[in-house]
Amino acid sequence: MKILVIGGSYFFGKAFVELAASENEVHVLNRGSRPLKDPRVREYVMDRRDAAALSSIPERRFDAVVDFCAYGEGDICTVTENLRAELGRYIFISTCDVYRRGTGEVLGEDSPLEERQFPGPEGAYISGKAALERELVCCCERRGCGWVSLRPAFLYGPGNYAPREGMYFQWIQTAGEILHPSDADGEFQMVYVRDAARAALSACGSPLARNRAYNLCGPEYLTYESFAAALEQAAGRSFARVELSVEEVQRRGIPLPFPLTREESMWYDGRRALELGVSYIPLAEGLGETWTAWRSR
Repeated sequence: MKILVIGGSYFFGKAFVELAASENEVHVLNRGSRPLKDPRVREYVMDRRDAAALSSIPERRFDAVVDFCAYGEGDICTVTENLRAELGRYIFISTCDVYRRGTGEVLGEDSPLEERQFPGPEGAYISGKAALERELVCCCERRGCGWVSLRPAFLYGPGNYAPREGMYFQWIQTAGEILHPSDADGEFQMVYVRDAARAALSACGSPLARNRAYNLCGPEYLTYESFAAALEQAAGRSFARVELSVEEVQRRGIPLPFPLTREESMWYDGRRALELGVSYIPLAEGLGETWTAWRSR
């Protein structure tokens, strides 16, 4: 396939490019702040919102566009309306956060999306992604190409820039201990970045994936307790747990990465992605690979 990647220099996007470039013709469009310097990849340095620059790309066809950095209104339509190439399919990297919050239900791909506005950067992120879900369908219908929405839960893996597993690795490495909310009853789901990259590559060409959304999340409902146990397996060492109550964590404003309470928790059904041939690596195994990569930085 001939694939255009928008973004592609960080974490999920980089993992996808490394996988896709082994057997496909990959073109990458980004602002060039982190050049890939991969001889297998053709890079276009431009702003994704620059209509004139987009129209200057000379390719006549892309089998798939994979968009890792669409966050606000117009981001998808600007691409579909200004690329001159014929487009086979547009894959939008969304998030499980687009679903309506507080339902208490296990959320499948046809569950209602969030329409309310929430304050702060997190609220803006959710609103932007939910709006782009609707924009994706409209813009692709106008352009006459297929669409796919991929909605990962908590992503983890080598190169993760979000303060998740890396925060814990740093605590283990430097102090031999972690902060642990002892009475937390929150639950969450995770997906290894390389599993998500395989799902994205399959979505580029699978006939089943056209005009479909997919949750990407492991089937296990994790807790802070099970996450800490997986960390011990991954690191191959035990560590102390500095136990704090949820009330103390919240009072001190400690930014732990996962839901602390059941009321904050959301649950997702990731079974549809199995039709893409996706399998989910066990958490301890994925964290082990991530720990090894983190230590060798």
